[in-house]
Amino acid sequence: MLDDVTPTFDSPAGRIRGTRDGDVVRVLGVPYARAERFRPPQPMPVFADVYAATTPAPLAPQTTSPAIDHLLHPVEAEVDEHCQALSITMPADSDPDERLPVMVFVHGGSYVIGGGDLAMNDPYDLVTEQRVVVVTVTYRLGVLGFLGDGEHVPANLGLLDLIAALRWVRENIAAFGGDPDLVTAFGQSAGADAIAHLMVSDGAAGLFRRAIIQSAPLGLSHRRARMTRAMLRAVGSVDADTPVEDLLERQARAESVAAPYGLRGGMPFGTQYGQAPLPAERDLADAWRRAAPNHDVLIGSGSDEAGLYVPLTPVLGRAVRNRVARALVRWWVVRPLTEVIYGREARAFAARHRAAGGSAVVYRLLRGATSTPTGAVHMSDLPLLLGRRDAWAGSRFVPERDWPEVERRGPGVRAIWAEFARTGRVTAPDDETLAFDRG
Repeated sequence: MLDDVTPTFDSPAGRIRGTRDGDVVRVLGVPYARAERFRPPQPMPVFADVYAATTPAPLAPQTTSPAIDHLLHPVEAEVDEHCQALSITMPADSDPDERLPVMVFVHGGSYVIGGGDLAMNDPYDLVTEQRVVVVTVTYRLGVLGFLGDGEHVPANLGLLDLIAALRWVRENIAAFGGDPDLVTAFGQSAGADAIAHLMVSDGAAGLFRRAIIQSAPLGLSHRRARMTRAMLRAVGSVDADTPVEDLLERQARAESVAAPYGLRGGMPFGTQYGQAPLPAERDLADAWRRAAPNHDVLIGSGSDEAGLYVPLTPVLGRAVRNRVARALVRWWVVRPLTEVIYGREARAFAARHRAAGGSAVVYRLLRGATSTPTGAVHMSDLPLLLGRRDAWAGSRFVPERDWPEVERRGPGVRAIWAEFARTGRVTAPDDETLAFDRG
């Protein structure tokens, strides 16, 4: 860092200027790659002039999600098809010679919504409390990032974006006080699913040492080829000149076609096996075994993940207004679905990882961001890790009355995540929020 007022950094990518924000320095919206539509990302040239990193990364083009919109505060953000950008948050008093642990966050959203720089992903508290450098990444989504036939349109472009982002971090993060040899990739939901697959992606070896895999829907990631072919037929022929609005309409058409494919149709977009940079599905388990010695893993999910979707199902939404019916829905619907989609596969992932010589800790989130012990639905971990009061408090997901409980328990969760990033271990005991299986 060359000066304290308008912090400017000399990096291999060029000179980059950030801003001071209280106890952190923010470097916002730095392009880590550039890509033409339906083409793999390419490295950015070195900045010829000082790059003013003062604007958050734009969102990838996306549709709205009724499932999320009714729970969270409205989002206002720039949208740009060229969304390959990352933001860095570091302690404002960091020494130029420090080498702090680096935590790279990959946002979730079923591979169709979200963005790295949404307020709900703000790492301010994680950075200031734990003295780490946090990088948030934005990448291509939906039909632009996770659906391709492998011939006319490459598959897994969003995954290739993430590899490019991790490569940028590897090459440049030392200029921002981070340790390039101590990088942890952490993500939630689809972001966690992406991290699990980055572990076995061509071109990603050596780019991150540890992985924190939060609520990855691994139970939905297999045997998707027939559904994907149906989605490709529904989208039809697209190219660089197809209007974005048309692409999003075709994306909705593909989601409708996927609906009859059961639980997998609930998250129709995702990684495609046998297409670069991923192995064929039949080779996937062996690929994870080979990768195991190279990654420490913290993996887990909430006790009642599927409960997030109960209010959105008309019959179940009406049923849970009755206390007795609510208990029945929890035990007969929510818990079994949570196990099938999230829990069982997480434990199997950890068991395979350990057997192959890797280190893995399994966690279970017992309570979400609530003042009463009501289990932990999908996304319950996020307010305990990221996002400040304005991002969460007063929403339906975190009512104002529950925010003091988030403030009470959040620092403990952030300390556990940061300890794992520093050491690859979890030494905290089980408590009201988290339980662990260290193998």
